[in-house]
Amino acid sequence: MPTNKNPVRTLGGYMGLQLPEGKPYYPDLIQLNTARNSLEYVLVTKGYTTIYLPYFTCEVLLEPIKRLQLYYHFYKIDENMDPIIDFEVDDTSCMLYTNYFGIKTEMVAQLSKTQKNLIIDNAQAFYAKPLPGVDTFYSCRKFFGVPDGAYLYTTAAKRLKLVTDTSTDRVSHLVKALDVNIEAGYPDYVRNNDVLIDNEIKEMSKFTQRLLAAVDYEHCATKRRENFSFLHEQLSEYNLFEIKCSSEDTPMVYPLFIKQADLKARLIERKIFVATYWPNVFDWTLPDSMEFQLAQNVVSLPIDQRYDLEDMKYMVDIVKSLISEN
Repeated sequence: MPTNKNPVRTLGGYMGLQLPEGKPYYPDLIQLNTARNSLEYVLVTKGYTTIYLPYFTCEVLLEPIKRLQLYYHFYKIDENMDPIIDFEVDDTSCMLYTNYFGIKTEMVAQLSKTQKNLIIDNAQAFYAKPLPGVDTFYSCRKFFGVPDGAYLYTTAAKRLKLVTDTSTDRVSHLVKALDVNIEAGYPDYVRNNDVLIDNEIKEMSKFTQRLLAAVDYEHCATKRRENFSFLHEQLSEYNLFEIKCSSEDTPMVYPLFIKQADLKARLIERKIFVATYWPNVFDWTLPDSMEFQLAQNVVSLPIDQRYDLEDMKYMVDIVKSLISEN
């Protein structure tokens, strides 16, 4: 009796989301569910027992480190966010460095030539391509409207067998931002962040893959660069950072380092939402440390693809008026 070898198809039913067909920005990298799990992937496959990481970093990176029961040591950075290396990495240890705000690509290149077992956190530098031989990971939701997702470049020969994640319960903040406004979705965004805590390593969800394939990456990068360049032209005289980034760099935000502690709160009052990177640093460091000062005084001004130069002019006028009032 003949058998039907064709797979069963689902035809009809309701209409699903229709998104433009495209390609991922990093088609050859490992697609995972979160950046912190990308770090765990490297630590597991490379077999490191100790990690050196900066005080100025997000506390979620400690999740995989503690889960794997690794030894970890913090190191300091200077006023330009360059690492102060007063330690030595051996064969069983590694060093993590963050491409802060997407403007430290030059430092990443320097470290790649001098530091062994280097891991680069490009969560704030999505467009910075991985350097050959340097384990590098990315966070997609820092740059695009997706609920989760990360990319990993690793030199590890070992590959982990993973199940595929699902994003079904993580999209309400994105829908509300589109259907109502960004403020309506913020409580859901916070809950989504909580849901991602202590998740196991999984492959990127099909939903997130599909969303990322629909992104116009060139447009997003161009907007970010234009907006960043305008803000730097207008605000560099107030900025304690000596920002050195090439025309190829695509920053996440414009980091205005200014010792005016109330500026962030006053901008938020005017509906210019600026994040603090990272509140945990206040618990990890002393008030006179550089890391504490950065967490307190760096104002991360939005420059992403949602905005044009008119938006930047509006924001600059408010920033300058608040600075002059101080």
